[in-house]
Amino acid sequence: MNTFPVQEESYGTLPDGRIVSIYTLTNRNGLRARVTNYGAILVSMETPDKLGHMADLTLGFDTIGQWQRNPGYLGASVGRFGNRIKDGIFTLHGKEYVLATNNEPGGIPCHLHGGKIGFDQRLWNAEILNDQSVAFSYYSPEGEEGYPGNVDAKVIYTLNDENELIWQATATTDADTPINMVHHTYWNLSGDAATSAADHVLTLHCDRFLPTDAGLIPTGELTSVIHTPMDFTSPHVIGERVGEDYEALKLGGGYDHCWVLTDKGNHLRPAARLKDPKTGRVMEVLTNQPAIQFYGGNFLDGSPGKKGIPLGVRSGVCLETQRFPDAPNHPHFPSCILTPGETYDHILIHRFSAE
Repeated sequence: MNTFPVQEESYGTLPDGRIVSIYTLTNRNGLRARVTNYGAILVSMETPDKLGHMADLTLGFDTIGQWQRNPGYLGASVGRFGNRIKDGIFTLHGKEYVLATNNEPGGIPCHLHGGKIGFDQRLWNAEILNDQSVAFSYYSPEGEEGYPGNVDAKVIYTLNDENELIWQATATTDADTPINMVHHTYWNLSGDAATSAADHVLTLHCDRFLPTDAGLIPTGELTSVIHTPMDFTSPHVIGERVGEDYEALKLGGGYDHCWVLTDKGNHLRPAARLKDPKTGRVMEVLTNQPAIQFYGGNFLDGSPGKKGIPLGVRSGVCLETQRFPDAPNHPHFPSCILTPGETYDHILIHRFSAE
Protein backbone atom coordinates (compact mmCIF):
# COMPACT_ATOMS: atom_id res chain seq x y z
CA MET A 1 0.00 0.00 0.00
CA ASN A 2 1.15 3.51 -0.78
CA THR A 3 2.80 5.13 2.24
CA PHE A 4 3.02 8.63 0.76
CA PRO A 5 0.05 10.78 1.82
CA VAL A 6 -1.39 13.20 -0.71
CA GLN A 7 0.14 16.65 -0.23
CA GLU A 8 -2.09 19.72 -0.53
CA GLU A 9 -0.64 23.19 -1.14
CA SER A 10 -1.86 26.60 -2.23
CA TYR A 11 -1.46 27.15 -5.96
CA GLY A 12 -2.41 30.83 -6.14
CA THR A 13 -5.51 32.98 -6.17
CA LEU A 14 -8.11 33.70 -8.84
CA PRO A 15 -9.03 37.33 -9.67
CA ASP A 16 -12.18 37.03 -7.53
CA GLY A 17 -10.11 36.03 -4.50
CA ARG A 18 -10.84 32.29 -4.48
CA ILE A 19 -7.85 30.16 -3.53
CA VAL A 20 -6.67 27.42 -5.87
CA SER A 21 -5.04 24.28 -4.46
CA ILE A 22 -2.60 21.78 -5.94
CA TYR A 23 -2.30 18.16 -4.84
CA THR A 24 0.74 15.89 -5.17
CA LEU A 25 0.25 12.12 -5.46
CA THR A 26 3.32 9.88 -5.12
CA ASN A 27 3.47 6.10 -5.41
CA ARG A 28 5.97 3.69 -3.85
CA ASN A 29 7.96 3.56 -7.12
CA GLY A 30 8.59 7.31 -7.08
CA LEU A 31 6.13 8.31 -9.79
CA ARG A 32 4.52 11.64 -9.05
CA ALA A 33 1.36 13.33 -10.34
CA ARG A 34 0.30 16.88 -9.51
CA VAL A 35 -3.31 17.93 -10.01
CA THR A 36 -5.24 21.11 -9.27
CA ASN A 37 -8.88 21.83 -8.53
CA TYR A 38 -8.82 24.58 -11.17
CA GLY A 39 -10.22 22.82 -14.23
CA ALA A 40 -9.50 19.44 -12.60
CA ILE A 41 -6.19 19.79 -14.45
CA LEU A 42 -3.28 17.35 -14.49
CA VAL A 43 -0.43 19.79 -13.90
CA SER A 44 2.42 17.28 -14.26
CA MET A 45 3.20 13.56 -14.42
CA GLU A 46 6.74 12.42 -13.61
CA THR A 47 7.94 8.93 -14.53
CA PRO A 48 11.38 7.28 -15.04
CA ASP A 49 12.98 6.43 -18.37
CA LYS A 50 14.83 3.16 -19.08
CA LEU A 51 17.83 4.45 -17.10
CA GLY A 52 15.72 5.56 -14.16
CA HIS A 53 15.87 9.28 -14.92
CA MET A 54 12.68 11.08 -13.86
CA ALA A 55 10.97 13.72 -16.02
CA ASP A 56 7.61 15.43 -16.43
CA LEU A 57 5.82 14.04 -19.49
CA THR A 58 3.09 16.68 -19.82
CA LEU A 59 2.86 20.06 -21.48
CA GLY A 60 1.57 22.86 -19.30
CA PHE A 61 2.34 25.97 -17.32
CA ASP A 62 4.03 27.10 -14.10
CA THR A 63 1.40 29.41 -12.56
CA ILE A 64 -2.34 29.50 -12.09
CA GLY A 65 -2.45 32.73 -14.08
CA GLN A 66 -1.00 30.91 -17.08
CA TRP A 67 -3.44 28.03 -16.66
CA GLN A 68 -6.28 30.55 -16.84
CA ARG A 69 -5.04 31.59 -20.29
CA ASN A 70 -4.98 27.99 -21.52
CA PRO A 71 -6.21 28.11 -25.15
CA GLY A 72 -5.12 24.54 -25.86
CA TYR A 73 -6.98 22.97 -22.89
CA LEU A 74 -3.65 21.54 -21.69
CA GLY A 75 -4.15 18.95 -18.97
CA ALA A 76 -7.78 19.89 -18.41
CA SER A 77 -10.96 17.98 -17.68
CA VAL A 78 -13.29 19.33 -20.35
CA GLY A 79 -17.09 19.26 -20.50
CA ARG A 80 -19.97 19.16 -20.56
CA PHE A 81 -19.26 17.95 -24.07
CA GLY A 82 -15.64 17.40 -25.06
CA ASN A 83 -14.77 17.73 -28.76
CA ARG A 84 -16.90 19.53 -31.35
CA ILE A 85 -20.60 20.08 -31.99
CA LYS A 86 -21.48 21.37 -35.47
CA ASP A 87 -22.63 25.01 -35.59
CA GLY A 88 -23.05 24.90 -31.80
CA ILE A 89 -26.57 23.52 -32.31
CA PHE A 90 -28.32 20.27 -31.43
CA THR A 91 -31.93 19.15 -31.08
CA LEU A 92 -33.16 17.06 -28.17
CA HIS A 93 -36.78 15.87 -27.86
CA GLY A 94 -37.79 18.33 -30.57
CA LYS A 95 -36.24 21.37 -28.91
CA GLU A 96 -33.27 23.16 -30.43
CA TYR A 97 -30.41 24.15 -28.15
CA VAL A 98 -27.94 26.85 -29.19
CA LEU A 99 -24.46 26.73 -27.67
CA ALA A 100 -21.46 29.04 -27.97
CA THR A 101 -19.40 28.76 -31.14
CA ASN A 102 -15.94 29.16 -29.63
CA ASN A 103 -13.81 27.43 -32.28
CA GLU A 104 -13.37 28.03 -36.02
CA PRO A 105 -11.31 25.33 -37.75
CA GLY A 106 -11.20 26.05 -41.45
CA GLY A 107 -13.03 29.32 -40.72
CA ILE A 108 -16.19 27.34 -39.85
CA PRO A 109 -17.56 28.08 -36.35
CA CYS A 110 -18.42 25.20 -34.02
CA HIS A 111 -18.86 24.45 -30.33
CA LEU A 112 -15.72 23.04 -28.67
CA HIS A 113 -15.06 21.43 -25.29
CA GLY A 114 -18.08 22.79 -23.44
CA GLY A 115 -18.08 26.38 -24.62
CA LYS A 116 -16.59 29.72 -23.64
CA ILE A 117 -16.42 28.84 -19.95
CA GLY A 118 -16.40 25.07 -19.79
CA PHE A 119 -15.49 22.70 -16.98
CA ASP A 120 -11.82 23.40 -17.72
CA GLN A 121 -12.20 26.98 -16.41
CA ARG A 122 -14.20 26.21 -13.28
CA LEU A 123 -12.90 25.92 -9.73
CA TRP A 124 -13.93 22.47 -8.53
CA ASN A 125 -14.47 21.39 -4.93
CA ALA A 126 -11.70 19.05 -3.76
CA GLU A 127 -11.55 16.09 -1.39
CA ILE A 128 -8.57 13.86 -0.58
CA LEU A 129 -10.03 10.34 -0.61
CA ASN A 130 -6.97 8.36 0.52
CA ASP A 131 -3.19 8.18 -0.03
CA GLN A 132 -3.70 7.49 -3.73
CA SER A 133 -6.74 9.51 -4.80
CA VAL A 134 -8.14 13.04 -4.99
CA ALA A 135 -11.73 13.82 -6.02
CA PHE A 136 -12.91 17.04 -7.67
CA SER A 137 -16.62 17.85 -7.93
CA TYR A 138 -18.52 20.54 -9.82
CA TYR A 139 -22.21 21.45 -10.03
CA SER A 140 -23.22 22.69 -13.50
CA PRO A 141 -26.62 24.44 -13.40
CA GLU A 142 -29.26 24.16 -16.09
CA GLY A 143 -28.60 26.63 -18.90
CA GLU A 144 -24.87 26.88 -18.26
CA GLU A 145 -23.27 27.35 -21.70
CA GLY A 146 -26.73 26.63 -23.15
CA TYR A 147 -27.07 23.02 -22.01
CA PRO A 148 -30.25 21.53 -20.52
CA GLY A 149 -30.42 19.96 -17.06
CA ASN A 150 -28.56 20.39 -13.80
CA VAL A 151 -25.45 18.20 -13.71
CA ASP A 152 -23.35 16.97 -10.80
CA ALA A 153 -19.92 16.11 -12.19
CA LYS A 154 -16.98 14.45 -10.49
CA VAL A 155 -13.40 13.64 -11.50
CA ILE A 156 -11.19 11.31 -9.45
CA TYR A 157 -7.44 11.12 -10.02
CA THR A 158 -5.71 7.99 -8.67
CA LEU A 159 -2.00 7.13 -8.84
CA ASN A 160 -1.58 3.50 -7.83
CA ASP A 161 1.47 1.35 -7.15
CA GLU A 162 1.08 -0.42 -10.50
CA ASN A 163 2.26 2.84 -12.10
CA GLU A 164 -1.21 3.68 -13.37
CA LEU A 165 -2.67 7.18 -13.39
CA ILE A 166 -6.43 6.74 -13.45
CA TRP A 167 -8.82 9.54 -14.44
CA GLN A 168 -12.43 8.65 -13.73
CA ALA A 169 -15.26 11.03 -14.58
CA THR A 170 -18.84 10.54 -13.43
CA ALA A 171 -21.96 12.64 -13.77
CA THR A 172 -25.67 12.62 -12.94
CA THR A 173 -28.46 14.88 -14.16
CA ASP A 174 -32.08 15.79 -13.48
CA ALA A 175 -32.93 16.19 -17.20
CA ASP A 176 -31.73 14.62 -20.42
CA THR A 177 -28.50 16.29 -21.55
CA PRO A 178 -25.43 15.50 -23.68
CA ILE A 179 -22.37 14.45 -21.66
CA ASN A 180 -18.90 13.69 -22.99
CA MET A 181 -16.31 14.59 -20.35
CA VAL A 182 -12.77 14.31 -21.72
CA HIS A 183 -9.25 14.38 -20.28
CA HIS A 184 -7.06 16.63 -22.45
CA THR A 185 -3.41 16.19 -21.45
CA TYR A 186 -0.67 16.71 -24.06
CA TRP A 187 2.05 14.05 -23.74
CA ASN A 188 5.71 14.15 -24.68
CA LEU A 189 7.30 10.99 -23.30
CA SER A 190 10.82 12.32 -23.85
CA GLY A 191 10.26 14.68 -20.94
CA ASP A 192 11.56 17.56 -23.08
CA ALA A 193 8.85 19.88 -24.38
CA ALA A 194 11.41 21.56 -26.65
CA THR A 195 11.47 18.42 -28.81
CA SER A 196 8.81 17.10 -31.15
CA ALA A 197 6.62 14.14 -30.21
CA ALA A 198 6.31 13.30 -33.91
CA ASP A 199 9.06 10.70 -33.42
CA HIS A 200 6.95 8.78 -30.88
CA VAL A 201 5.66 5.38 -31.96
CA LEU A 202 1.87 5.00 -31.72
CA THR A 203 -0.44 2.02 -31.76
CA LEU A 204 -4.22 2.48 -31.79
CA HIS A 205 -6.46 -0.53 -31.12
CA CYS A 206 -8.92 0.83 -33.67
CA ASP A 207 -9.98 -0.43 -37.09
CA ARG A 208 -12.11 2.56 -38.14
CA PHE A 209 -12.03 6.35 -37.86
CA LEU A 210 -14.47 9.22 -38.36
CA PRO A 211 -13.71 11.30 -41.49
CA THR A 212 -14.33 15.02 -41.01
CA ASP A 213 -15.39 17.94 -43.16
CA ALA A 214 -13.47 21.21 -43.59
CA GLY A 215 -14.65 22.30 -40.12
CA LEU A 216 -13.30 19.09 -38.52
CA ILE A 217 -16.85 17.86 -37.89
CA PRO A 218 -17.52 14.15 -38.50
CA THR A 219 -19.33 13.50 -41.77
CA GLY A 220 -21.23 10.60 -40.19
CA GLU A 221 -19.23 7.90 -41.93
CA LEU A 222 -17.16 5.25 -40.16
CA THR A 223 -14.26 4.45 -42.47
CA SER A 224 -11.74 1.61 -42.37
CA VAL A 225 -8.18 2.65 -41.56
CA ILE A 226 -6.68 -0.10 -43.73
CA HIS A 227 -4.38 1.15 -46.52
CA THR A 228 -4.54 4.73 -45.23
CA PRO A 229 -2.22 6.89 -43.09
CA MET A 230 -4.84 6.52 -40.33
CA ASP A 231 -3.83 2.89 -39.79
CA PHE A 232 -2.08 2.54 -36.42
CA THR A 233 -3.25 -1.03 -35.84
CA SER A 234 0.47 -1.83 -35.91
CA PRO A 235 3.07 0.56 -34.43
CA HIS A 236 3.96 3.58 -36.57
CA VAL A 237 6.06 6.68 -36.03
CA ILE A 238 3.57 9.54 -35.73
CA GLY A 239 5.34 11.90 -38.12
CA GLU A 240 6.22 9.48 -40.89
CA ARG A 241 2.91 9.86 -42.78
CA VAL A 242 1.75 13.36 -41.84
CA GLY A 243 3.09 14.76 -45.12
CA GLU A 244 1.24 12.27 -47.30
CA ASP A 245 -1.22 13.70 -49.78
CA TYR A 246 -4.26 12.41 -47.91
CA GLU A 247 -7.36 14.56 -47.58
CA ALA A 248 -8.13 13.54 -44.00
CA LEU A 249 -4.75 14.80 -42.82
CA LYS A 250 -4.70 17.97 -44.91
CA LEU A 251 -7.95 19.26 -43.38
CA GLY A 252 -6.55 19.52 -39.86
CA GLY A 253 -2.88 20.08 -40.63
CA GLY A 254 -2.19 16.60 -39.30
CA TYR A 255 -3.90 14.12 -37.06
CA ASP A 256 -6.99 15.46 -35.27
CA HIS A 257 -9.53 12.68 -35.63
CA CYS A 258 -11.61 10.25 -33.67
CA TRP A 259 -10.79 6.55 -33.96
CA VAL A 260 -13.31 3.81 -33.09
CA LEU A 261 -12.13 1.02 -30.80
CA THR A 262 -12.19 -2.38 -32.48
CA ASP A 263 -13.25 -4.06 -29.24
CA LYS A 264 -16.85 -2.95 -28.75
CA GLY A 265 -18.80 -2.62 -25.51
CA ASN A 266 -18.43 -0.57 -22.35
CA HIS A 267 -15.84 -2.73 -20.58
CA LEU A 268 -12.30 -1.62 -19.81
CA ARG A 269 -9.93 -2.48 -22.69
CA PRO A 270 -6.75 -1.23 -24.42
CA ALA A 271 -7.15 1.82 -26.65
CA ALA A 272 -3.59 2.99 -27.44
CA ARG A 273 0.11 2.52 -26.80
CA LEU A 274 2.63 5.36 -27.11
CA LYS A 275 6.41 4.91 -26.93
CA ASP A 276 9.37 7.28 -27.07
CA PRO A 277 12.22 5.32 -28.70
CA LYS A 278 14.93 7.54 -27.18
CA THR A 279 14.01 7.22 -23.51
CA GLY A 280 12.18 3.91 -23.71
CA ARG A 281 9.16 5.36 -21.91
CA VAL A 282 5.87 3.67 -22.73
CA MET A 283 2.33 4.81 -21.97
CA GLU A 284 -0.55 2.42 -22.47
CA VAL A 285 -4.07 3.83 -22.57
CA LEU A 286 -7.12 1.81 -21.46
CA THR A 287 -10.75 2.92 -21.35
CA ASN A 288 -14.39 1.90 -21.19
CA GLN A 289 -15.35 4.44 -23.89
CA PRO A 290 -16.11 3.64 -27.57
CA ALA A 291 -13.54 5.94 -29.16
CA ILE A 292 -10.28 7.85 -28.82
CA GLN A 293 -9.34 11.21 -30.32
CA PHE A 294 -5.71 11.33 -31.42
CA TYR A 295 -4.62 14.95 -31.77
CA GLY A 296 -1.09 15.64 -32.93
CA GLY A 297 -0.71 19.14 -31.46
CA ASN A 298 -1.19 20.75 -34.88
CA PHE A 299 -2.42 24.08 -33.50
CA LEU A 300 0.21 24.65 -30.80
CA ASP A 301 1.59 28.07 -31.70
CA GLY A 302 4.89 28.38 -29.83
CA SER A 303 3.49 30.15 -26.78
CA PRO A 304 5.66 29.65 -23.68
CA GLY A 305 4.92 26.75 -21.37
CA LYS A 306 6.70 25.41 -18.29
CA LYS A 307 10.08 27.07 -17.68
CA GLY A 308 9.30 29.42 -20.59
CA ILE A 309 9.86 26.69 -23.21
CA PRO A 310 7.90 27.45 -26.41
CA LEU A 311 5.21 24.87 -27.12
CA GLY A 312 5.38 24.45 -30.87
CA VAL A 313 3.54 22.28 -33.38
CA ARG A 314 3.63 18.59 -32.37
CA SER A 315 5.55 19.25 -29.15
CA GLY A 316 2.91 17.09 -27.49
CA VAL A 317 0.11 14.72 -28.51
CA CYS A 318 -3.31 14.04 -26.99
CA LEU A 319 -4.99 10.66 -26.65
CA GLU A 320 -8.51 11.52 -25.48
CA THR A 321 -10.88 8.63 -24.79
CA GLN A 322 -14.47 9.67 -25.37
CA ARG A 323 -17.80 9.31 -27.09
CA PHE A 324 -18.06 10.38 -30.73
CA PRO A 325 -17.69 14.08 -31.65
CA ASP A 326 -20.93 15.80 -32.72
CA ALA A 327 -22.84 12.78 -31.41
CA PRO A 328 -26.01 14.80 -30.61
CA ASN A 329 -26.41 15.41 -34.35
CA HIS A 330 -25.84 11.82 -35.53
CA PRO A 331 -28.56 9.41 -34.34
CA HIS A 332 -26.57 6.37 -35.55
CA PHE A 333 -23.59 7.27 -33.32
CA PRO A 334 -23.48 5.77 -29.80
CA SER A 335 -25.75 7.88 -27.62
CA CYS A 336 -24.19 10.67 -25.57
CA ILE A 337 -27.43 11.57 -23.78
CA LEU A 338 -27.39 11.18 -20.01
CA THR A 339 -30.84 10.69 -18.47
CA PRO A 340 -32.08 11.07 -14.89
CA GLY A 341 -31.39 7.97 -12.82
CA GLU A 342 -28.35 7.02 -14.89
CA THR A 343 -24.70 7.67 -14.03
CA TYR A 344 -22.19 8.65 -16.70
CA ASP A 345 -18.98 6.74 -15.95
CA HIS A 346 -15.80 7.32 -17.96
CA ILE A 347 -12.62 5.49 -16.98
CA LEU A 348 -9.26 6.39 -18.52
CA ILE A 349 -6.09 4.61 -17.40
CA HIS A 350 -2.55 5.72 -18.27
CA ARG A 351 -0.15 2.86 -17.53
CA PHE A 352 3.55 3.83 -17.49
CA SER A 353 6.65 1.70 -18.01
CA ALA A 354 10.06 1.85 -19.71
CA GLU A 355 11.87 -0.62 -21.97
